[in-house]
Amino acid sequence: MKIYADRFPTAARQLLTDLLVVAWVYAAVRFALWLHDLVEKLAVPGQKLEGAGTGLADNLADAGGKVGRVPLVGDELTAPFTRAAEAARSVAEAGQDQQDLVGQLALALTVAVLIFPLGLVLFGWLPLRLRWMRRAGAAKSLAAAPAGRDLLALRALTGQPLGRLARIAPDVAEAWRRGDDATLDALAALELRRLGLKGGR
Repeated sequence: MKIYADRFPTAARQLLTDLLVVAWVYAAVRFALWLHDLVEKLAVPGQKLEGAGTGLADNLADAGGKVGRVPLVGDELTAPFTRAAEAARSVAEAGQDQQDLVGQLALALTVAVLIFPLGLVLFGWLPLRLRWMRRAGAAKSLAAAPAGRDLLALRALTGQPLGRLARIAPDVAEAWRRGDDATLDALAALELRRLGLKGGR
């Protein structure tokens, strides 16, 4: 794993991680929308039920109105049509209630599906990304300071793997104590590369 990290610069790893996070969020959102549309299809019977009930109620009300114009017995004949129309409207309301319930279920499932992947991004990846940005920004500002090279070299000397330090100089600590410019430059560049920044002056 260390060899792989050496061959794969921090900036490239960070870019790859960012791209994977974007792909993860995109896939999660697409899946949530697909699930929402799939559940919404369950509302189709309710839509048909509402349409049929509304149409039947309107037709019965219209028929009751026409029957009501019959002399003498019109009012008596209208009552069954009125009751049937009310029953049809109840069917239409049941269809609307079913659609509302499906809509609420679709929304709840969409939110539930998005909680885990977005939670990983917001509470897992994002804090690490912000911390890396702060550290990289601080190192970049430090590199521009007059004594920044020396501080970066010291940080590299205390934090970098021994194998990397040995490649800079056989006795890198002694060279650092002497203030060897080449060694200090190499150490500072090594620390900057660890943070995904370009090393060197």
